[in-house]
Amino acid sequence: MPAPGSLALTNARLPTLPRARSRPDAIVARNGKIAWIGDTRHIPPSALSGIKPIDCDGATILPGFIDAHCHILAYAASLLAVDCSPSAVSSIPDIARVIRRRAAQTPPGEWIRATGYSDFHLAEKRHPTRRDLDAAAPDNPVRLNHRSGHACVLNSLALARVGIRPDTPEPPGTTIARELDTALLSGLLLDMDAFLDDRIPRLAPADLRHGIALANRRFLAAGVATAHDATPANSPARWRALTRLVQSREFAPSLMIMPGATRLPEFARAGLVYGSEPAREHPHDHAPATTTLGHAKFMLTLSGGNPHPSYDDLSHAIAAAHRHGFPVAIHAVEASAVHAAATALAANPAPRLRDRIEHASECPPPTLDALRKANPVVVSQPNFIHDSGNRYIAQLGEQSRWLYRFGSIAKSGLTLAASSDAPVTHPDPLSAIRAAVTRRASSGEILEPAERVSVVRALAMHTTAAAYAACQENDRGAIAPGMRADLVALNHDPTTLPPDRLSDLSVTMTVIGGNIAWQA
Repeated sequence: MPAPGSLALTNARLPTLPRARSRPDAIVARNGKIAWIGDTRHIPPSALSGIKPIDCDGATILPGFIDAHCHILAYAASLLAVDCSPSAVSSIPDIARVIRRRAAQTPPGEWIRATGYSDFHLAEKRHPTRRDLDAAAPDNPVRLNHRSGHACVLNSLALARVGIRPDTPEPPGTTIARELDTALLSGLLLDMDAFLDDRIPRLAPADLRHGIALANRRFLAAGVATAHDATPANSPARWRALTRLVQSREFAPSLMIMPGATRLPEFARAGLVYGSEPAREHPHDHAPATTTLGHAKFMLTLSGGNPHPSYDDLSHAIAAAHRHGFPVAIHAVEASAVHAAATALAANPAPRLRDRIEHASECPPPTLDALRKANPVVVSQPNFIHDSGNRYIAQLGEQSRWLYRFGSIAKSGLTLAASSDAPVTHPDPLSAIRAAVTRRASSGEILEPAERVSVVRALAMHTTAAAYAACQENDRGAIAPGMRADLVALNHDPTTLPPDRLSDLSVTMTVIGGNIAWQA
């Protein structure tokens, strides 16, 4: 039996390595690391000691994909929730129907979770209200999440359970919507996750394990070998919970876990610093994946039109995180938020740290100039173009040309990495690569074709650039001796396919730490 983390892949198509005279077609891994790369016909017998080669039959082998921004527990929960995405419902009565069906299977008083609705794609072109949800499930508290992850609708029972009344003050940076005619609660809440987090019961352990199992299969089948959990509520308790999932192999990909910026004092008291890795509960166990404490996650939102936190507060908080040795990752979507985040980073340089801006969705020229001066890593979401491109074009018109400017960001010299932001979209790097290359929305419309990138660039956004975003470029994201043996096999070589055939790509095998984690 070969040692854990050891395998040999032969008769494959590997990327051409720098300064290589020929294109290698074999790779050997030992103890989770790449030990040898070359020609199948010339593998040294010593390299194959105890290993039975796996014939890849011409499959293309690439570095395992890295999802540089997602939310593992929220994604697991979403897979158990009532599906209200545009593919499942097209109107508010449809939403009421599927929630009513779940209510018939749920004891009175227990929470019902639903997710994925898009007001733009509903026939009524509006958000559902508490009254809509009350009619569907009067005896159950209901939480219905918007596909963006930044809005949700609660029915009347749910509002009462979490303590939101007409006179409840809005927490800073949030919105509690009211009905225009009565000024009563509409049920719509914006950016209220932090408020709701401790007020809505967690999933039961058995349900969570089921959701994690579903999420694990989705990530592996998509070729994802490492994921960055960017949840702003991440606390030491969540760090320990996610670590246990990786060490028990319930979640197979490696995790870089961002501590919530407001939780940094708790991490300090627990002795956890940037780059911390957990001790193994069972030292003799070998989990192929790793867990690392990453960037401090900040939220910069414009709920109600006012930035939260203020520029001064953000700048001071960045400086404090840097003093504690943490680079920062700032959520910023709107142009003014992206500009403020970039300006605050430029005012707080930390050359030994590598800061990030998450999303950078709106990037008109002055904002792009501010990004260039600050020089953060930009982590964005190509699949948003596919899922919401038609909405962007319809609602923003000419201004949509400043959205998700991958081509311009890459040409500016900034490092650009990609992610799913699951559960906003499913973890699917191949779909995201296609979206970055074609800029095609699900409706067929094209969102600013000048911002297209090459297939090679799109692949780098999910491999080398994503590893760089986590300061892990010396460990993963590329195929080279000494790097982690995180690999993905594809049925075709994406660099040889025309853009209109990228949809033919599929993952046939995912390798994590030299172990086959998934096969088609």
